Amino acid sequence: MLKAIITVLGLMALLPFGGYAKTLHAEYKVSYGIVGKIGVAQAILKTEGNHYHIDIALAATGLAKTLSGNRTERHISKGHIVNGMLVCDTYEVIRRYRKTKVVKTYTIEHKKHRVQKYYRKYKSGKLADEQRQILDFYATNDLLTLYFNLDRLIPDKNKAGTYVFNAVGAEKQKGKVDIVIPSSGQLPQYREELGAKAEWYATVVIHQKIFMSKEGRLQIAVGKDGITQTALLKDLILFGDIKAERVR
Repeated sequence: MLKAIITVLGLMALLPFGGYAKTLHAEYKVSYGIVGKIGVAQAILKTEGNHYHIDIALAATGLAKTLSGNRTERHISKGHIVNGMLVCDTYEVIRRYRKTKVVKTYTIEHKKHRVQKYYRKYKSGKLADEQRQILDFYATNDLLTLYFNLDRLIPDKNKAGTYVFNAVGAEKQKGKVDIVIPSSGQLPQYREELGAKAEWYATVVIHQKIFMSKEGRLQIAVGKDGITQTALLKDLILFGDIKAERVR
């Protein structure tokens, strides 16, 4: 279960920013029902000219840190900017726990419309496994740029509907990520659970098993500054909801 919790913590950190500047920085605390605080997440976006660099750092805290073997994750996306949209060139995910380190590096070859994945697993500092593959889908977004680009990808946040995107890093679900904008009748429930001061609300459908559920549904509330203020993964077994709240 702890592995799933930290996976959700990672998903909580991949939330949309708006209004790109040279440097944007946000921090979140993540809590899990009666267990309380289980982790922290920091997101940094830097731009210089027509290039960008996103760096997301995640870490378990308290009991979750002990039970997960001091699990940490880092997500790094680098690329260029076209018409105000972030376009990924490389995306890297680094996970550490106990004496294990896993590194996944994705290289997007835009001219060939393909994505290469390079996987390495280390045990006690020694390479234990290595794999290379070409993914069966192409995308200009990775999981980070998708969320940072959401404010532009869905210009009308008042129009209810489901928007489907592809993102590198989501190969378990064939790259598919759904963003659902709620109807006016659903908004009171979002406001009650996520806060009434958000500019707009959405649900991110993760399309993978989390705990005993078929797929995770992450509700988010985005503030007037374009930065997500609160996120909620609802109705998990035993303890209740996982909630992320912006603290900076």
